[in-house]
Amino acid sequence: MISPLAISGLPKILFGEGRLSDVPELLQSLGKRVLIVTGGRSFRASLHWQGLIDALKRRGLSWEDMVVEQEPSPSLVDQAVRVYRHAGIEIVLGIGGGSVLDAAKAIAGLLPHGNSVMDHLEGVGPELPYQGPSLPFIAVPTTAGTGSEATKNAVLSMHGPDGFKKSFRHDLLVAKYAVVDPALLATCPPDLIASNGMDALTQLLESYVSTRANPFTDALTLSGLGYVREGLLDWYEGGEKAAEGRAGMAYAALLSGITLAQVGLGSVHGLAAPLGALFPVPHGVACGATVAEATEINIRALDERDPGSPALEKYAKIGRLLRGKAHLDDAGARVFLVHTLKEWTARMKVPALSAYGIREADLDVIVANCRGSSMKTNPIDLADEEVREILRRCL
Repeated sequence: MISPLAISGLPKILFGEGRLSDVPELLQSLGKRVLIVTGGRSFRASLHWQGLIDALKRRGLSWEDMVVEQEPSPSLVDQAVRVYRHAGIEIVLGIGGGSVLDAAKAIAGLLPHGNSVMDHLEGVGPELPYQGPSLPFIAVPTTAGTGSEATKNAVLSMHGPDGFKKSFRHDLLVAKYAVVDPALLATCPPDLIASNGMDALTQLLESYVSTRANPFTDALTLSGLGYVREGLLDWYEGGEKAAEGRAGMAYAALLSGITLAQVGLGSVHGLAAPLGALFPVPHGVACGATVAEATEINIRALDERDPGSPALEKYAKIGRLLRGKAHLDDAGARVFLVHTLKEWTARMKVPALSAYGIREADLDVIVANCRGSSMKTNPIDLADEEVREILRRCL
């Protein structure tokens, strides 16, 4: 029997090489005045940027544009809302990595209202319910990692000793359209391919073993993980199959966004929040640096305290899939899963946490701040000492 499930809203998805050319028509169908949010460098330096601007002019659209160069903060969102609140903006277009899309998503949600995003952030401030409406939002990713084009949450950060990484989350924030054009990923450097790829892989893995997983999300995660297996290393290392790998990872990242929005994540993302807020650890690096050890600790804890958990069988299935060895028994497949994650992390030169100044003395504060929403759907409750062990192994 299939247990009752609920699937939250998704954008209309347009996927494939050249899909960026559809964006001007989509914008025209929604209004005449656009706020374009991009990253600071690669897209604006490409021919794609000028082509987009020329197409908007031909269609009689007007626009404002702004740049997001780092992980977005509440103050960046609030400032944008103040600047563009009375500029007649009818649509928000985000073109960039996860940080750009999260910023654009939050700005689209608040432009009709003018209040601070701090009013709505989970776990910070008054947590007032968001009532909407949001402006129509079109998301165009230029990296393959966060899947933000398919989610209802905008992740915002404040860095430093009192820092946090929290979500502004609501179904009304989901993009009207997600336009995924693998050609836009062609300029990604290897370190970005690695960190974003490990983020997408982690999101698929954690969605699959989430306590809220269901047959719908399971099918998507397994499909995405197959494309990660076939594409990530080919894209990272270049060569004849790099373009195929790039397209496969764009698809896998999209699926990872869909599944995390439906069923949540796990301990890796629970740790990524304080790692990114309290220290200068990029989100994808936090995932890549910890996913192998967190998976191994989860498996050990399940073996010891919940050997009947369906997550153990699922970990084995992922091990067989990623390793391409269908004959492995469950225990052996789980060993191969952890080994594969460690091998890929090393092969793509994902930095250890110590590269960002994290030391043994910092672990307690990270553990104390890791119990956000992602930890609630981890397949087993981890004790503080188990979480500390994950971090210690990753230094």
